[in-house]
Amino acid sequence: MNKIKTIMKLFLLALVTSLVSNCSSGGGTAPTPPPVPPPVVTNEVDFWLTKGDQTVLLQKQSTVLGFGTTYNVYQNIEVDETKTFQTIDGFGYTLTGGSAQVISQLSVAKKQQLLQELFGSSETSIGISYLRLSIAASDLNDTVFSYDDMPIGQTDLNLTNFSLGPDLTNLIPLLKEILLINPNIKIVAVPWSAPVWMKDNNSTIGGSLQPQYYGVYAQYFVKYIQAMKQQGITIDAIMPQNEPLNPYNNPSLVMTSGQQTTFIKNNLGPALQTAGISVKIIIYDHNCDKPDYPIAVLSDAAANPYIDGSAFHLYGGDISALSTVHNAFPNKNVYFTEQWTSSDGNFGGDLKWHVKNVVIGSMRNWSKNALEWNLANNPSYGPHTPGGCSQCKGALTIIGPDSFTRNVGYYIIAHASKFVPMSSTRITSNLSGNLNNVAFKTLSGKIVLLVENDGGVTELFNIKYNGKWVTTSLESGAVGTYIW
Repeated sequence: MNKIKTIMKLFLLALVTSLVSNCSSGGGTAPTPPPVPPPVVTNEVDFWLTKGDQTVLLQKQSTVLGFGTTYNVYQNIEVDETKTFQTIDGFGYTLTGGSAQVISQLSVAKKQQLLQELFGSSETSIGISYLRLSIAASDLNDTVFSYDDMPIGQTDLNLTNFSLGPDLTNLIPLLKEILLINPNIKIVAVPWSAPVWMKDNNSTIGGSLQPQYYGVYAQYFVKYIQAMKQQGITIDAIMPQNEPLNPYNNPSLVMTSGQQTTFIKNNLGPALQTAGISVKIIIYDHNCDKPDYPIAVLSDAAANPYIDGSAFHLYGGDISALSTVHNAFPNKNVYFTEQWTSSDGNFGGDLKWHVKNVVIGSMRNWSKNALEWNLANNPSYGPHTPGGCSQCKGALTIIGPDSFTRNVGYYIIAHASKFVPMSSTRITSNLSGNLNNVAFKTLSGKIVLLVENDGGVTELFNIKYNGKWVTTSLESGAVGTYIW
């Protein structure tokens, strides 16, 4: 009897199950549910890449990078916008007289295309925002000149013969074209030498400024700033002397820290003040191996108030010298104003070293700008003066009226200048293993992270921000800029 009851219960349960199934499916076979699609990952981080082997050159990658919280064991670069450092003035080059000369040899259409690419703000531009000029000739001019040259034995104490004349052919017209594209570009100007008649050795090479001409030379700067202003060119800052401890270039002039201190406090500073000129004075403009030079000048109580900050090159010493000077005088700015790439250099090696030191290194050590050396030259690395640099490779090589090439210096700067506009702020990011990096926040609220893989293998890593992270990778020697 119990067996019959059990069988009946099972029969009724099967019948009910069948009825329920038929009701829910309309009496047909139940359809197979569709597969659940994987979650859609939308791109949240733009990634621009340059590889040391030149197979990828400042190209936006199609990789989808979205922030998440899935744990992994990779190293982290954590970006924190709540911790801020210096405000950025810009990235760029020295627009030498030679650079202006060769760029001006391009056809009208090609030159305009190039200037838009260099100085414009479009998607195809690299947004150069800072230029360094030579006051009269640098060693990358085709001839040596000052703005007040006199016959041997003659002087011009009133600077009656002062003239921008030699630069009215190429440099100043090109600057005017650049300013039409970017009227806010910052310009720092520095002489390679005083006029020969002011010097103690009657030569364009080496020698020092004679003390009796300090006052006249200060007026030389005043006249330069005023003359450029009349041309519609505003000089943001001046430096008393390029590489003041280098007597070998042509032109060049030696200016010790004591001489620079005296010149600024007794002559240059008061002359600018009297003329009502608010142009910044930036001192030193030489290698990182002598931080004692700018510290000595800044330590002078009379010179210090006239000085905005100190500028550096890196042909000697370590980039940390900028922090040494910043820490000694935290109310004064530091700048990085020159580093050249050589005609016999290696693209991959130069890309790594310069991005690591000139861009990332200077920024992490308080610099407000980062400048490579000459913007452009011809295929023979000219023009240059007799005895001037014959191996300096421009960021561009101008080949003919309708042809130019982009060299390693172009990409070194472009990885920052294209994405970090003037008035951006450096923010905190930690160094991790072989991944040199620096981070910024732009005025529009974008976060920009520049990373260089200094190691010998591809590095996998996370970019952490606000509690989430993006996982990405960089090949050995590659440079990546990440924007979100």
